[in-house]
Amino acid sequence: MPAPRAQEAVTVSVFAQRFSATRRGARLARRLATHRMHLWGVPYGSPGSDTVTLVVAELAANAFLHGRVPGRDFELRLRYDRVVGTVRVEVSDTHPGRPELPDPLPEAAYAEDGRGLLLVQAVAARWGVAARTGPGKTVWAECVLG
Repeated sequence: MPAPRAQEAVTVSVFAQRFSATRRGARLARRLATHRMHLWGVPYGSPGSDTVTLVVAELAANAFLHGRVPGRDFELRLRYDRVVGTVRVEVSDTHPGRPELPDPLPEAAYAEDGRGLLLVQAVAARWGVAARTGPGKTVWAECVLG
């Protein structure tokens, strides 16, 4: 029996990029995540693509609004496991604050802003916050495709 080709053996794909901690950087992170999902075979406008895009948009916006340190970027990492059918979204910022799981407040549902983590909680299978090497934290969410 012939050995499998290397390309056939790949079941996990990873995309990682740093972005400026600006509105433009957050928007670019969202757009590139949507494009990367399409390149990985998850079409634009599909429920899986829309879920990942929403999670990236919310976490990237939080990295810009709450985790920004002037002159430092934030990082987006996507990990697509085709076998399990999940995408793990990680957004790391460099804010020196202690990594803690944010507590979305119920009154945020009625505010003009502040609902981002409630949306992430609603569409992701799991999410949380982890320490990272160096200053800052990583907020992550796992999205189930299909």
